[in-house]
Amino acid sequence: MPRQRTGDTRARIQQAALELFAVQGMQQTSLQDIADRLGVTKPALYYHFASREDLLNSLVEPMIADFEAYAEGLRVAAPVSPRELLGSYFDLAYRHRAMIQLAIRDLSVLHELKLADRFIEWRGTLAELLIGPSPSLRDVVRCMVALGGLSDCAVMIEHTPVAELREAAVDAAYDSLGR
Repeated sequence: MPRQRTGDTRARIQQAALELFAVQGMQQTSLQDIADRLGVTKPALYYHFASREDLLNSLVEPMIADFEAYAEGLRVAAPVSPRELLGSYFDLAYRHRAMIQLAIRDLSVLHELKLADRFIEWRGTLAELLIGPSPSLRDVVRCMVALGGLSDCAVMIEHTPVAELREAAVDAAYDSLGR
């Protein structure tokens, strides 16, 4: 029987952790729980991750890097049409929906990784690109409804074909902007 590659084992550990974190919460999930789920020893997990926090960081880092690159890419490409920005934001949120769901369901994840501040900063970048640097209160509210509603649709609505969901969510977000 061929030996499993380290990257495969690491990915299996991450997937099991994500599933358990989503069901039990991050604080309530131990490395032993993850080892038991995989049928491996706890020291085998330590070979790949020094701690539960290290494991959580490995799950979150790709999302953070993706959001950072996305926000910077939009700044460089500005101006971007509102519909194009909303569509690409939907795609980004949808791609990271499992991690975002975990952060929503277990607020300790947001706190521990200081994700709330990052999400606020990313949203601020998007808002400025959509409504400019000195918007009216009405524009700020419309923008928050558009971005919040769009990301909620991408993350929370299940059992709907993604293309259909994307079209409906982007249309609704665009309409919320009052354009």
